[in-house]
Amino acid sequence: MSRQIALLRGINVGGHNSFPKARQLELAEKLGFQDVSVLLQTGNLVFADPGTPPEETARVLHDAIGAELGLTVPVVVRTRDELAAAVAANPFPQAVPEPKSLHVTFLSAVPADTSRLEALDEAAFAPDRFRLVGRELYLWCPGGIGRSKLADTVSRAPLGVTATARNWNTVTKLLALADA
Repeated sequence: MSRQIALLRGINVGGHNSFPKARQLELAEKLGFQDVSVLLQTGNLVFADPGTPPEETARVLHDAIGAELGLTVPVVVRTRDELAAAVAANPFPQAVPEPKSLHVTFLSAVPADTSRLEALDEAAFAPDRFRLVGRELYLWCPGGIGRSKLADTVSRAPLGVTATARNWNTVTKLLALADA
């Protein structure tokens, strides 16, 4: 069975955009999604492919969250195969043993303008590193993301697309859930 993974940005973070796990499941089922699982409280839904392109699924979820909860929540959706490809494309395999140091920002589209990222002097942020691979932006922060100046700088680079990040633990758990 084909699956889709919805990644909601900014859910249940710092007491903002309250959207409990049970309510996420309820809304997804109300929308007709089947075999729904919710990983963590932070907006990670895995469900049977509803037969719509991921971009359409993202729009449906975004609109429903707005209508039901009055929240404006950006949503990025990947198919199971797209998520597996993102895991396989990890440009920092050396970071896998420390999965909290590796993050993937999922983008709604390939950015048209990457000049701000390209202009960054990555050496100035060492040992932290980043790579944009298609619609995924990988960020490796060996000292932790909380103290990373590169993470802060990259997160503020305007890419003109919807973006939401997950750490490597969450990414691989979502893939395992999609494969279950």
